[in-house]
Amino acid sequence: MTSSLLSVPPARLEALLAGYRREVGRRRRQSLLVLAILAILAVIAAHVGEVDLNNLFQNISNFTSYFGRIIPKLTFAHFGADIADWYWDIGGWLKLLLDTVLIAYLGTLFGAGGALGIAFFAAANLAPGNVLRWSIKRIFEFCRTVPDLVFALMFVSAFGLGPLAGILAIGIHSFGTLGKQFTEAIENIDMKPVEGVRSTGSRFIEIVRFGALPQVTSTFASYALLRFEINVRSGSVVGMVGAGGIGQDLFVAIRKFYYTDVSAILLMIIICVAIIDLVTERVRQRLSGKDHSQ
Repeated sequence: MTSSLLSVPPARLEALLAGYRREVGRRRRQSLLVLAILAILAVIAAHVGEVDLNNLFQNISNFTSYFGRIIPKLTFAHFGADIADWYWDIGGWLKLLLDTVLIAYLGTLFGAGGALGIAFFAAANLAPGNVLRWSIKRIFEFCRTVPDLVFALMFVSAFGLGPLAGILAIGIHSFGTLGKQFTEAIENIDMKPVEGVRSTGSRFIEIVRFGALPQVTSTFASYALLRFEINVRSGSVVGMVGAGGIGQDLFVAIRKFYYTDVSAILLMIIICVAIIDLVTERVRQRLSGKDHSQ
């Protein structure tokens, strides 16, 4: 019985192996070169940025000791009373935490809605004009480049303290970030359905509605949910400058050295973000068709 496997002459096999070894060596040298360049750039950046490693190692104990100060003293004998004393303002903090979640929700909703409305005009494969596409992309860049904390300070100065400033700051920053993500998703769609709708003489809005939107709906929803999770954390930060939510109480606790209040509020934020992360992750998996729980 003859073997069906093809045999390669020894000389040809040696040539193939030599070529493979040369290619592996070339890629390895490229990788080492890239790592060396990154290391050199890191050293230069540390020098220009005046990073003092000696100061870091000498004072890192101050950072770790801070966590020791914010951890409350809980005893087994008086555990319930200690917890009650730790979370002495649980009702007020929960209300402020809910305000933070609502600020993040409204900011995400406004940002996602705005990005959805004009992202199709910024996509290279659908935009009706290059000037319009270029202009929209620059608007997206501006909105996501300016930190939401800066926007919050501007809106607090304009409209005063309160959730409105936080909603506007998070909404504008989300608009810029989601606008870029939505645009990139649109630019990667299959153009055959788009060309099919376009061939019927449809208008731009109809091309978007029937040719492009069905392909990116689940992706848009997934991006928006991920952004909502991020915005809950951002809502806690912008609250420190008076933009509503629990951030204001956290800032006051840090500034006045109310150590146990700091840990209590931080723990509530962490648990809230973890719950939102689990829920949004499950929803994103369902939207992307990757839910294998059943």
